[in-house]
Amino acid sequence: MLCILATSLLAFAAHADTALTGASREVRAGDTPQMVLDAFRRGELQSFDPKLLQRVPTRGLGTWVVLQPQPPLVDEERVFTVYPPPLSAVTLFDAQGKTATQSLDDFTPPAHGNGRLAYRIGPEVPASSPILIRFDPSPVRSMPVSFQLQSWHEYLREDARWLVFASACFAVMLAMSLMALCLAMMLRDSTFAWYAGYVLCYALIQGLQTGYLFHPLEATWLAGSAALVSSSAMALSLAFAAMFMARFCELPRFAPLLHTPTLALAVGMPLVVLLRSCQIPVLQQTAQVLVGPLLIIGTLLLLLAAVVAAARGARPAWFFLAGWTPLLALTALSSSQAGGMLADVIWLNDASLAAGAFEAVVLSLGLADRALSMRRDRDIVQELADNDALTNVLNRRAWAESVSRLLGSGTTQPVALLFLDLDHFKLLNDRKGHAAGDRALIAVADALRHELRPHDLLGRYGGEEFVAMLYGVEQAQAMQVATRLCRRVHRMDIPVNDDGLVLSVSIGIAMRVPEDNVESLVERADHAMYRAKLAGRNRARLDEKLETPPRRSWPRAVDIDRSR
Repeated sequence: MLCILATSLLAFAAHADTALTGASREVRAGDTPQMVLDAFRRGELQSFDPKLLQRVPTRGLGTWVVLQPQPPLVDEERVFTVYPPPLSAVTLFDAQGKTATQSLDDFTPPAHGNGRLAYRIGPEVPASSPILIRFDPSPVRSMPVSFQLQSWHEYLREDARWLVFASACFAVMLAMSLMALCLAMMLRDSTFAWYAGYVLCYALIQGLQTGYLFHPLEATWLAGSAALVSSSAMALSLAFAAMFMARFCELPRFAPLLHTPTLALAVGMPLVVLLRSCQIPVLQQTAQVLVGPLLIIGTLLLLLAAVVAAARGARPAWFFLAGWTPLLALTALSSSQAGGMLADVIWLNDASLAAGAFEAVVLSLGLADRALSMRRDRDIVQELADNDALTNVLNRRAWAESVSRLLGSGTTQPVALLFLDLDHFKLLNDRKGHAAGDRALIAVADALRHELRPHDLLGRYGGEEFVAMLYGVEQAQAMQVATRLCRRVHRMDIPVNDDGLVLSVSIGIAMRVPEDNVESLVERADHAMYRAKLAGRNRARLDEKLETPPRRSWPRAVDIDRSR
């Protein structure tokens, strides 16, 4: 994606067009197009280079601009363009006195340039004829513009390239925003929502400044309000960026002194928007004066906060700086360009659009990294909550919940439950101490874990009691497993006292029946475990309902005769 954007920018910078010379002067009362052209031929207008960005004054009555095509000249259909598209209306005059007026938010012409104002000049107009245009007055400060004269086919190719480039940039920003909104709802983390708001506001700003919202999207509802919407979107984008950065870069932890000013900025910018939108002229003018300085101060504040947070170990701050710094640099260059510098850097406006897409991708990677960290932290917390701190097997709550989910899943596979109790464990604690008892529990839990299958659920039920649920195991297999566990624990030779008594385990076995739940299964296995204790310990016993009753032999015939 970034390679495509860079290639598109180079293509825009290296276009071929007809050479022009230009001159301009302010509109005077009583001016006619012929008077201006005569003054141009007498050299009375101020000359400039049309290829370079020029600030065209729109104060007073406006400004006349005359462009003279230079050889080699070809009589063919051509397109005259003004880039970037200004907010003020621009009128083209032809030799017959006909006019064609266009503006950024004008929807009347049948054919309109994308990302610029475009005027078709038919082949009947001599190639050597000067082009006369007039910039109408506008209350909004004008941005520098450049002028081109291209053949119709060259214009179509460049227009198509720009459409692909701009559409790709906006598609990236919108896709990243939608992804962030989905994550905000799924993870219930407002950080992603603030990011989406910031990127959407920036996309709105670029859509207005480049004219993409007007052509090709035909957003007629924005006609006449582009300046107000653009300034409001700038203020809101900074507010969203402040809220996003405060949470994303963890300012309360890594830059606490800058956290409060950042939040103040996030609250103050929407207030400026409200003042700018109200119907009171004094408040509107005050807000208009405040917007520019607040944007500069706020941008520098966010940059400083990100640098401090990154220096103090905030990993997300590096993502923020990687995405924010190029955009900040381009914004500074654009401001310099508006002041008359960098007049030959025509592609800077499109570079800002590409930088917005780049920033959206970088910050999305940062958010993905944040989401993975949150998931990792959640898994760690879940593991700590579910596992027994001493033996690292499931604790009683987590084990019971896992078994309950399995029993409620409707499975028809056989399920065996083993209830294990260590023999002579109290004596071990009394004689060897609780530290020896803890070591014995850890060793036994580790041995049980290695004897059971990975999907068997092993948990510590309490004290020296363990439980194990065996899935898909018949009664005979369950008895074999329990016997193997008894032998494994006994062979560990964990001494209980100095008389040669070693630790062993007694196990009770219960098989699931359809009406069983966790409590009933545990209760039957627990009773079977007590029967194993009474039978001498270090053995396994089935639930009484599962025990095979002793077979009764039939009396012999001799015995029957004798009884008679």
